[in-house]
Amino acid sequence: MGVGVSWDKLAGTVSKEGAFGIISAAGTGYYKNQIFIEKSIDNRPLGANNLHNREALFEIFKNARKICGDKPLGCNVLYATNNYGQIVRDACKAGADVIITGAGLPINLPEFTKDFPNVALIPLVSSVKALNILCRRWIKKYNKLPDAIIVEGPLSGGHQGFTFEQCHDEQYRLENLIQPIKEEIKKWGVFPLIAAGGIWDKNDIDKLIQLGADGVQMGTRFMATHECDIDDNFKRLLIEAKEDDIELVKSPVGYLARVIKSNLIQAIKNNQAPKIKCISNCVFPCNQGTEAKEVGFCIADRLSDAHFGIEETGLFFIGTNGYKINEIISVKELLYKLFYGESK
Repeated sequence: MGVGVSWDKLAGTVSKEGAFGIISAAGTGYYKNQIFIEKSIDNRPLGANNLHNREALFEIFKNARKICGDKPLGCNVLYATNNYGQIVRDACKAGADVIITGAGLPINLPEFTKDFPNVALIPLVSSVKALNILCRRWIKKYNKLPDAIIVEGPLSGGHQGFTFEQCHDEQYRLENLIQPIKEEIKKWGVFPLIAAGGIWDKNDIDKLIQLGADGVQMGTRFMATHECDIDDNFKRLLIEAKEDDIELVKSPVGYLARVIKSNLIQAIKNNQAPKIKCISNCVFPCNQGTEAKEVGFCIADRLSDAHFGIEETGLFFIGTNGYKINEIISVKELLYKLFYGESK
């Protein structure tokens, strides 16, 4: 969920209301206006250890626990993050019950959680091949299988595990990925498959369960809640977004990303985007700003601006169906709609 989209308020409330809240480990140095970091430049956390701040992550978990008590809380850690292993260990120490990892295939994730045997590991995969590689590596090196997997189709918000052509190819739609990957799971053991990407309502959830999913992961609709940790200006942009305002752009992380067409996107096309300085050194595929210069923006800077609702320079993630958002509601009301249907 990007930088500061799902932190203590959203994740804590989702868990409190009976679902499973996931805290994003991305960019925790920005939490509470950077009060936990040691050094910044141009109001940006300096270096990976400030951008992904350990003390701030602990504070986020502590405040989420004040909301949800001892109900389950997870943490999403991008595999592409420069200090991935350290963040995983910090999340476990902070009290995560589950580690979820995408933006790359986390073939060494169990290495960082061996001191936390009760923490469940849930990687994101997008193909039979990816799951096969992951299971072979984990079994051979760690004698471990995933506790569950998330199969994310190409209609999700943010980063995609597919090419541009695949994102528009029916073959790669979520509903067509589930059964082949379920068959691959059977070769290894028994663990749940959680479907994600483009899921909007109870009808979508029911359909995916019928196709063989054991549960679903959702992001975009939870952004349009009162409890979501983003600025109200970001929420306004979600409400205003039309179907043709949503597009795929190249990201310095090495993947396509689905975003709202914004002032930033237009500025990139006009070669007028903010200068790239790579102050925070967030992800290794970017190679300290090399890829950022290729695509025209720094992912850490632009996602943090989105968190704060800065319309001129923010990069605003959104799922394919995000244009259907027309109001901001509570997490409790949203979960009611997802469990029982849109009308009460």
